[in-house]
Amino acid sequence: MRNFISSGLLLMSFAYTVQGQSVDNIPFDCAPLTEQGDLSAKMVEGIDSFLTGQTKKARLERDNTWRRDFSSPAAFDSSIASKRVLLAKVLGVADKRRKPEMEGMTGKDLDPLIVDRGNYTVRAVRWKVLDDLAAEGLLLQPRGKVSARVVIVPDADILPETMAGLPGLRGMGAATAGEAAAAAGAPGYGAAGRLAASGYEVLVPVLVSRDDTFSGNPSLRRYTNQPHREWIYRQAYEEGRHVIGYELQKIFSAVDWFESRNQQEGNNSAIGVAGYGEGGMLALYAAALDVRISSTLVSGYFNAREQLWREPIYRNVYGLLKYFGDAELAVMSWPRRLVVEGAKGPVIAGPPAAVEGGRSGAAPGVLQTLDVAIAKAEWDRAVSMAPKTPEFLRWCSKKGTPVDQPLSLAALTDFAEGLRAPLSAAPKRTLPKAVVNEWIDVSERQERTVGTMERQVQREILLGERARNEFFWGVLKGDTAQQRPVKQVLRNRFWEQLGRLPAPEAAMNTRARLLEKREKWTSYEVKLDVWPGVYAWGILLIPNDLRTGERRPVVVCQHGLEGEPMDVVNTDPKSGNYHYYKGFASQLAERGYITFAPCNLYRGKDKYKVLQRKANPLGLSLFSVMIGQHQRILEWLKELTFADPDRIGFYGLSYGGKSAMRIPAVVQGYAFSICSGDFNEWVVKCASTDQAFSYLFSKEYDMQEWDLGHTFNYAEMAALIAPRPFMVERGHDDIVAEDEWVGYEFEKVRRHYDQLGLPQSARIEYFSGPHTIHGVGTFEFIDQFMKGTTTNLNRQY
Repeated sequence: MRNFISSGLLLMSFAYTVQGQSVDNIPFDCAPLTEQGDLSAKMVEGIDSFLTGQTKKARLERDNTWRRDFSSPAAFDSSIASKRVLLAKVLGVADKRRKPEMEGMTGKDLDPLIVDRGNYTVRAVRWKVLDDLAAEGLLLQPRGKVSARVVIVPDADILPETMAGLPGLRGMGAATAGEAAAAAGAPGYGAAGRLAASGYEVLVPVLVSRDDTFSGNPSLRRYTNQPHREWIYRQAYEEGRHVIGYELQKIFSAVDWFESRNQQEGNNSAIGVAGYGEGGMLALYAAALDVRISSTLVSGYFNAREQLWREPIYRNVYGLLKYFGDAELAVMSWPRRLVVEGAKGPVIAGPPAAVEGGRSGAAPGVLQTLDVAIAKAEWDRAVSMAPKTPEFLRWCSKKGTPVDQPLSLAALTDFAEGLRAPLSAAPKRTLPKAVVNEWIDVSERQERTVGTMERQVQREILLGERARNEFFWGVLKGDTAQQRPVKQVLRNRFWEQLGRLPAPEAAMNTRARLLEKREKWTSYEVKLDVWPGVYAWGILLIPNDLRTGERRPVVVCQHGLEGEPMDVVNTDPKSGNYHYYKGFASQLAERGYITFAPCNLYRGKDKYKVLQRKANPLGLSLFSVMIGQHQRILEWLKELTFADPDRIGFYGLSYGGKSAMRIPAVVQGYAFSICSGDFNEWVVKCASTDQAFSYLFSKEYDMQEWDLGHTFNYAEMAALIAPRPFMVERGHDDIVAEDEWVGYEFEKVRRHYDQLGLPQSARIEYFSGPHTIHGVGTFEFIDQFMKGTTTNLNRQY
């Protein structure tokens, strides 16, 4: 490496700002950085392309992860057993179900809510699924012997009454009753009634809808336009649960009940599941997971899933596309019947409209008209994977165009054939024999449906803390040396949970240019390649009094949401985001530290959030990429002849504080970490419906991280940083949290450091002020551990 440190001081023959400069005046090996424009925007674009490429790669490599044995049904089930376990986990099907008990619902006068349709009856029912989760729906029971038992699942915005052919019953609500005529043409209208008239016992569950009426907390006066499905999804995701998983549990509970009915009656009626739209999605997942389901009909859903990131966020499943496309899910039901109907699915232009000053914050996401050719290509992929068994896969569609009316007679006939219970001739349309004086208010029913699922999730927050205590703290025994191998296992688990990418593989290809010369420091803009199309870049500040052969400590100074490197460098109180950052990278450089201000990728509003949407189905997150960028940054910093490789610390504000919790927990090259303006009871912050500071009420739909609630909260992340020094900087007026929650979580950290015999290495500074860098206790902390007698901080771990 060229040595530019001579005569005791760095060479100072620089212009204030230089364009198209030579690298001769730059004190480290590099090529010229000549690129102009917004490097942060270009970085986000490059990462977007990288993730798109990873999605294509996952599709091509997916088949290599399977080892199917089609020699017999038992051999097949054994060969894919681990995939079923994995699928259940990522869908959030994780809780033990209650014993199935079906109860008929009554009206205000305690009269049963039942409609007589001649050869079958329809009654309103409910059943317990989990401890706090109950289901409601309609039960259609034929008169005489039951030939088959079926769960038929409507789309999220279709009422069970529509599937039963019973719109507009008195008491359903004025608006619904007034739409009875329109409901008669709704997708799947009367399909459940058609099956019941053929001797099927049919259960039609209510799904969480796409309306937003019950999203929010009226007692806090916090409302949102998140569809009910997104409202549940966001709070459940942090706990390793999912609106999809909870609704699958309702279906499996119904199957449990059907099985008990078969045992009670001494018959062996086949059990099937059929669904349209969201119901079709649930039917496909259910068939893949539950071998008790003999026949499945998927209508208005089956498709290639590589564009999952465009769909509503409540369909997002962490890690799904690494192993499962719709074709792979279809093959999991072998040798049982699976019928796919290429029907028009629900078309959704986005979430409910935001209201100025009121309901807002929903994630974008659309459902588009089915492209039959793409869906058929995915179907053909499924066919190519499985034996050519005529009883297995059936495709039902008009040639080249979607089926107009989903759950068509042709599709139902194929479905019924798989149940060995053929449909009877189409019945004449009949009205209820008796006048129905009272029926379910469907709006109140939807409120109960959302509420029972919300209560189940909120209970899981409490249970999650117990799970973390067992999973994490329960295995940490002994001193630092004894804990080291255990922590490495936990660290790897945390990294895998965030989403682990291969170590940076591209040549570093360092490029730099002089940015600015000040009295006490000189700055350079630096760009480093990480993976093909992905780079890291930022601003390096070198103190001007650095002497020959000296190796100074380095502080990596991380900006927050929508920030950029210059924000942490800027020292003009009248410009930019100085009121947040106070130019703390420059302040530290003036105190004699080398500082580096990297650009993290959370910039560009929905553009960076799309990265999270693209990453999640691959089992990745924003931090998957940022960790790789920081691996490369550390690699480069340690090569600088004037930087001390054992004294490189991390200090970040806001989203930079989030980075301070996660990146040093994984990347051990950081000698200390300071979290400013972010430390929290993170699970409560992301999932609680009872705290006004919760992200549930915000537009930050990218914040939830899969299943941290049972594994790694902020105390656990800090413990992965230990025994390296760790500090929290907290303003009393910072609205990102409340002091009580911050203190509650930090005391777990303090206890851990105390037990390691390192009480001075974990600190928290409260100050009177808002969401900002304070730079008092934290600067003293840095001085103690970077300039004091505590040296070789990395190697002590």
